[in-house]
Parts: sequence; C-alpha cells; structure tokens
Amino acid sequence: MAQFEYPLPEDLKKVRLVITDMDGTLLNARHEVSDRFFELYRSLSARGVIFGAASGRQYQSIVQKLPEIRENMVIIAENGGLATYQGQELVSTPLPLQLRNEVLSALENVPGTYAVLCGKDNAYVKPHPDNFLDKLREYYTGFEIHENLHAFQGEIMKIAAYHFESSEQYIYPAVKQFETDLMVKVSGAHWVDLSHVDAHKGFALKIVQEHLGIAPEETMVFGDYNNDLEMMSRADFSFAMANAHPNVLDAARYQTASNEERGVDQVLEKLAEALG
Repeated sequence: MAQFEYPLPEDLKKVRLVITDMDGTLLNARHEVSDRFFELYRSLSARGVIFGAASGRQYQSIVQKLPEIRENMVIIAENGGLATYQGQELVSTPLPLQLRNEVLSALENVPGTYAVLCGKDNAYVKPHPDNFLDKLREYYTGFEIHENLHAFQGEIMKIAAYHFESSEQYIYPAVKQFETDLMVKVSGAHWVDLSHVDAHKGFALKIVQEHLGIAPEETMVFGDYNNDLEMMSRADFSFAMANAHPNVLDAARYQTASNEERGVDQVLEKLAEALG
C-alpha cells in the first residue's frame, strides 16, 4: 500500500465524490466532528465536490452529527442497508425476516452480548443494564425497549451485536455460520453487524455512483474498519486511517493520519489546494 505523501498526484483533481466513514475516521474519540471539516466541506462543495458519510450508525445518528450539511449530502446508513442523497432514498435492503430469529437465538448463546434490531427510523432492544443503554445512546438517537425481540414484526435493516470486551473474539465466532446467507461484518472493536447480503457500503456506494454519474476513479473514500472494505474497492482514492484495522490498511491505496490527528481533514486540505 502506498503511504500518504504530500503533495498528492495531479490526478487528485479528478475527485468529484468524497465518502467518509464516521467512527474511528471522521469523528474523534469523543465522537466529534472538527470545525475545520465543515469549512472544508463548504470550500469543496463550491468546487462541485459531493460529500457523503457511510456508517454502521442509523440514519438519524449520522445526520445528528452533521446537521449543517444533512440536506445536500449522501448518507449511507446501517452499513449500506439504507442510502439517500438530498433526502431521496436510493438503497433499501432490509434483513430477511426468516433469518432474524435464527441470528437472535445464536446471539443469546453468547454471554455478555447485546442485540439491537435496527429499523429505518428506530432501533429495538430488550431491557438491558444502564451501562449498555448509555453506550447505545451514542450510536442510536432513537430506540425502544421490547421484552421479546423474536416477536417483533417490523422491517429491520440489520442486527447489531455489542460486546464490552471484543466483538471479534466473542461474537463473530458465534455468527460466522450465517456468512453464506447474510453480510456479517466486524464493524468495530465491540460491534458485529448482520444484514442482507447486499447491505454493505460497497454496494450502496455503487448505486450512489451510478445515480450521480460518478466513476470509481473520481471517488475518494476514508475508512478504518472491516465494514469499510467493500467501499475501498469502489474508489481509486481509498484512504485508511493510521488507526485502521490491518485488513483496511492492506486494502487501501493510501494512508493518512489517525482520526485523533484529523487525518480526513489533512487530505481534504490537499484536495482543496489541488482544485484551486
């Protein structure tokens, strides 16, 4: 993988679409967006660059972090299960109903695991200790408590599972059996997401690119975890954060500084310079 070096090649001028992951990428450890990012967004938007955010977060949680630009941006939520542009729905791939209860049963056999049913407008969880609900509030602006998730009949975009110690060590081994029928992603140090086989950031980005008439060689993406891998393949300008999972570091063409060092902002600064 090529290391990020200044200045970037002249072909950076080709970039028309920028898509960034949220947690571990655009957001710092306090889940904040920098003020400089919004300045760069306005500068790049004036030059015709379209911006988007792609996250495992629910739609409402993404727009809550980016309220100033929510009306004009691409939003890829629920790891690609839902995608919109300027409020128009472009992608919706709900989780197959017949597999939902099988996944829930498998998760119930993993001690210390908390399951979340993720709908378009809300999330649904069983009664849980306050320490998990406090964690949940950072990623889900709206959720309801249900005594029996197996009995819930509403449309669900994905199942997210949380473990306080390690999602890769404790949750993934219990659900990898579903990989032939579902998209199973270790999406963070504590999260595993299960969704429709086409519900990933790469598929959603492909649909967005086709809708906008923008090619992969005109696309820049930023990511840090395994749920960003398919998205990396849809962009010639793919950047892994310095704090990224080893798989992402291997897949990306370039690397930038960590989210704590505002690595996204650093690259966008160079993009703005290249576009003049």
